[in-house]
Amino acid sequence: MFNTIEWKDDRVVMIDQRLLPNEEKYKVCEDFLDVAEAIREMVIRGAPAIGVAAAFGVAIGAKDINEGERDGFVCELDKVCKTLSETRPTAKNLFWAIERMKNLVKNNPSAQPEELKTILKKEALTIYREDIEINRAIGRHGMPVIKEGANVLTHCNAGALATAGYGTAVGVIRAAFEAGRRLHVFVDETRPFLQGARLTAWECVKLGIPATLITDNMAGYFMKKGMVDVVVVGADRIASNGDAANKIGTYSLAVLAKEHNIPFYVAAPFSTIDMDIKDGDGIPIEERDRKEVTHIKEIPLAPAGIMVKNPAFDVTPHRLIAGIITEKGIVRDDFLEGFKRLI
Repeated sequence: MFNTIEWKDDRVVMIDQRLLPNEEKYKVCEDFLDVAEAIREMVIRGAPAIGVAAAFGVAIGAKDINEGERDGFVCELDKVCKTLSETRPTAKNLFWAIERMKNLVKNNPSAQPEELKTILKKEALTIYREDIEINRAIGRHGMPVIKEGANVLTHCNAGALATAGYGTAVGVIRAAFEAGRRLHVFVDETRPFLQGARLTAWECVKLGIPATLITDNMAGYFMKKGMVDVVVVGADRIASNGDAANKIGTYSLAVLAKEHNIPFYVAAPFSTIDMDIKDGDGIPIEERDRKEVTHIKEIPLAPAGIMVKNPAFDVTPHRLIAGIITEKGIVRDDFLEGFKRLI
């Protein structure tokens, strides 16, 4: 298969997702600035993968700090964390991972710089390994929502490429497939960055999962024809009431699914849930470069001078969500109370 991201020889190595499916190349990040740029420029993307990248970024940043005294080291490490935190505003896992690394420093008040470097590297590797196990647990808990012979629709990419390995929404599909369940996947292309066409379709081919690529505006057609049984998507941040931010176009799918009585599930690690945010209105929505809409790679699709809006995410209200699949189980209906029970 492939490695989405790994720590190798004190460097961070990640597959360059911008080049898929045509080229399978890996970017080597020598320092935390390289990691920050990779996150910002979507070399790596997907909330769990961004969280792992951020943890690795803190660790590699710590490794390069030359301060011999603890106070100076912590000051420089704060600068590293600030730079990484400014890369992608919507993904909760980015901030969760950075805070986990910072808390490790606070919880070891007597540790000096060299010891802290070792501790931070160990923690980053733990986050990496945990993510893979969490995804497999999500798959196990979510597998029952995919019945024998089901047609599953998914949006964007929530597979191994969006995580340290295995996947969240695609992990649910993958777990069902690996258990021998007969299924078929409709893959939304996911404009404007085409994560479905370039990444999810590529993963399905690699895994041998039967899949059909469709444009985003075909989903309603196939739902009306009775050709979609369940929708499973990922999330980049989930508010405490269950409102879920995912790739732009997800909300439209949820509305269509509701109209056609199709269950709509969100699959994400518990770390994606932001208990400090009351509802979806509090989730920051990243606005990306206009060129992602007007061009595919360097090929222009629209006239020069046209105004463009390019929000990267939208928010699906909890009332449209049948359940949120986490590594701790599926939460339904009263999401706030359900989340509290799992904390």
